[in-house]
Amino acid sequence: MVKVGMDTDSPYRQSGYDANSTYNATGFSQLHDDGTGGAYSLSNFKVWPVTNCTEFRYCATAIDDRKLLRNILYDGRPDDYASPGYFSSNLSNGVRVELTSTSHAALHRYTFPSDSTAIRILLDLTNDGQQSSTDPVLALDPDTGRISGGAQFASSFGQGRYRTFVCADFRGDGYDLGSPTEYGMYIDDNPTEGTANVTQLFFDFDNELGALLSWGPPADNEPVILVRVGVSFISAEQACSNGVDEIPDFDFDSVHAASRSQWNDILTRFQVDTTNVSNEIVQLFYSSIYRTHITPADYTGENPLWVSSEPYYDSFYCNWDTYRTLYSLMSLHDPVSFSRIVRGMINIQEHEGWLPECRGATTMQFVQGGSNGDPILGEFFVKRAAELNVSSEALYGALLADAEVQPPNWNLHGRQADVWKKLNYVAQDMFSPGGANTRQVSRTLEYAFDDFSIGQVAKILNLTDDYEKYMRRAGNFFNVWNPNVTIPGAPEIAPGMMQPRFANGTFNYTDPRHCSVHDPEHATCYLNAIDRDGFYESSPIVYVPHDTAKLVDMQGGREAFIKRLDFIFNEDYFDVTDEPSMEIPYMYHYANRPGLSTQRSRQVIAQSFNTTVNGLPGNDGAMASWAAFFLLGLYPITATRQYLLSSPFFPEVSIYNPVFNSTTTVKVLNFVGNPHDGTGGTVFVQNVTVNGTPYKSNCYLDWDVFVNGSVVELTLSDDIELTCGEGADALPPSLSTGGY
Repeated sequence: MVKVGMDTDSPYRQSGYDANSTYNATGFSQLHDDGTGGAYSLSNFKVWPVTNCTEFRYCATAIDDRKLLRNILYDGRPDDYASPGYFSSNLSNGVRVELTSTSHAALHRYTFPSDSTAIRILLDLTNDGQQSSTDPVLALDPDTGRISGGAQFASSFGQGRYRTFVCADFRGDGYDLGSPTEYGMYIDDNPTEGTANVTQLFFDFDNELGALLSWGPPADNEPVILVRVGVSFISAEQACSNGVDEIPDFDFDSVHAASRSQWNDILTRFQVDTTNVSNEIVQLFYSSIYRTHITPADYTGENPLWVSSEPYYDSFYCNWDTYRTLYSLMSLHDPVSFSRIVRGMINIQEHEGWLPECRGATTMQFVQGGSNGDPILGEFFVKRAAELNVSSEALYGALLADAEVQPPNWNLHGRQADVWKKLNYVAQDMFSPGGANTRQVSRTLEYAFDDFSIGQVAKILNLTDDYEKYMRRAGNFFNVWNPNVTIPGAPEIAPGMMQPRFANGTFNYTDPRHCSVHDPEHATCYLNAIDRDGFYESSPIVYVPHDTAKLVDMQGGREAFIKRLDFIFNEDYFDVTDEPSMEIPYMYHYANRPGLSTQRSRQVIAQSFNTTVNGLPGNDGAMASWAAFFLLGLYPITATRQYLLSSPFFPEVSIYNPVFNSTTTVKVLNFVGNPHDGTGGTVFVQNVTVNGTPYKSNCYLDWDVFVNGSVVELTLSDDIELTCGEGADALPPSLSTGGY
């Protein structure tokens, strides 16, 4: 839950930090979310070392007046360093800052200049990322220096507000810090010495509020202060308990070592042979795996909404972003955490009526696509390693609630289910209570995939009638396909596009260039109640993950399908920054041209992913797992038992699954390296064997391969024309061809 880190005054501080050295540090806060959109999220309870004052009452405490630049390295980068479980920075005021954390608490270490005449630390209560606080409560103990309190803050991607609490304790590193020599609350830049709670101050909601403490320098020790910060969404008392229970002895190195050990447990489940592989690729791979484990966040024990013994996860930010690749990666190497996330989602449904969609800091936030918790639960159930304390009955009941019951506000969870069931698509002109009737085509496509996911669960449960019902509904994407619409300026591309449709069955028109760089209207396609174009974060040039074979037929056959895919890439319709594009590089598989998928996916890595500050296209909530899969030479079809297959960027990759207690190894028998621009090379899959036996396809692997801990051997070629193979099962499954 706690993700302690630096905040800056950058206008791009979505998650608090900005590595651009021209921006100032403003504090070191305890809560952050990674890779989000929306407004600035979290960044609560900043701690700050104060050195810019000779007297307590003249200390700069307001965020804009206290902020400082960081020291600059020889190459212009800020003097910051990070590794899993640790962050450090050297500030321009001579203070060195080091940070580490446990689940619900952070430990800060501040080393002040040796000539400091006073050591001062402040705790900023009110400045989150948005400066949105209300209802502050703050108190300090003059004897121990403990600061505790809380406030209410605005959510990032919705209309809700959340309340969270903090408790900070202080100790000298290697010496007795003693009681503060000075203490007091501050409003803006006005510390008032001797004040110990908010009621002693006149406070306006427009003001900044916090507490400031001073100590004299130690006589024989380096002036180093440890700050333990507990956080809770329940109460200030629980925040204090979290700090005491998780970091009882203020041992910075021990906390750091424990955190690093947890990260190593996860990261070492992937082992790669780095022969003839650049350090850049190795670092990109492991940092991508690292970032897939930052969200969703484990808030277990910190749910203020109801009492439950089940896990509670938050920072689903958002299912629209993550369902495509994140959870399929967890299926491979961390099914236990995945099971806890699923249990938490089911528990939310049992208390709120529908599965969570976009959730942050305990608040419901806006739905983006469909009921995209459905494919997450479908992915878990289809690939479940074992029951793992997940009730099949409760899981299926949660799915049915999404599919069949329309909520009072389907902008926050669930679906516009009544229209969906009546028309088998979401009509552009059919308004119903509970939400803004936008994104109708995108939601139709998402609802179809949601129902496909439910059908896969029904099949495993032997619910034949339900399986047939949801497989029929999974085909509803066809109901928004207009075969007569063409792409302006592209006469060589066969007609046919997804389009908005009215309730009477006639089609409206959205320019196929919509939401692309070629859009004559320059539409953003973000979540906006006035948008009537029918699409969300994607153009009408879209994909259907569970029935790409049908899409091939609708677009005029394999050659026409390939021509359209080439057009998408060559004319910049492919948007690497957004999730609806994620499967597109691999869609050539369904036209029996996997070599083109291999080249396109490798070009995506070469052109858009690297380890520089600008090496993450789009929000990182989903992009990290996407990059990890491409580097593994795989792409998942969520809620199915198939992973599309290409060539890995390593001569050998091993994936350990702790529930199966098995390791699956993919070996490249003739690996010669990765072309730097992703084009050409000996990278195209010519032959596949599993445990020494020729496999049925060169284009995908079934889940059984990973369950059994197999050895997969690939022989590569420089021939981009290679196919998926000759057998009846060589092409990846699709709904319309009898798969699933």
